[in-house]
Amino acid sequence: MSSSPSQNSLLLVDDDEFLRERMSRALAARGLQVRAAAGADEALALVRESAPDMAVLDLKMPGMNGIDLLKEIKRLSPHTEIVILTGYGSIANAVEAVQAGAANYVTKPADADQVLAALKRGAPVEAAAPEAPPASDIHAPSLAEAEWNHIQQALADNDGNITRAAEQLGIPRRTLQRKLKKLAP
Repeated sequence: MSSSPSQNSLLLVDDDEFLRERMSRALAARGLQVRAAAGADEALALVRESAPDMAVLDLKMPGMNGIDLLKEIKRLSPHTEIVILTGYGSIANAVEAVQAGAANYVTKPADADQVLAALKRGAPVEAAAPEAPPASDIHAPSLAEAEWNHIQQALADNDGNITRAAEQLGIPRRTLQRKLKKLAP
């Protein structure tokens, strides 16, 4: 690596262009120097160029997933604080992320303030061997949140096509329509 981290620098990695651009603007408006990448290769190139203080990584991306990217960033820049951002919230994913070195775990939809709060809660531990925080510190989504996130991901995977999303989810189309009429948890 060519340089040390600059103060308040953040790397945002998400394959969803709309989310990446919106989140980048919101984080920059809060005083952070944001660099964004659409995938792992682009992110690693940015880390090698200049290690960020913080990183927000999408869990599910084409190619290298967020956990593998987290491990590689931690290898290149051990002091970078990393939060995993995902539409697939589960306790197993949260535990895996924290054990791999994530400071925290945030489920989508999330706003910039939630991401920053997750980074602050996951303040670095100055110890020779970092330990995973207790399970009580991990935000596990409620069943309603997990279901809503799963439905939203199925819709995204099917370009908003309700019929195909319902088939993917294994539920009738009308059931999916009723669930979508309810407000997000």
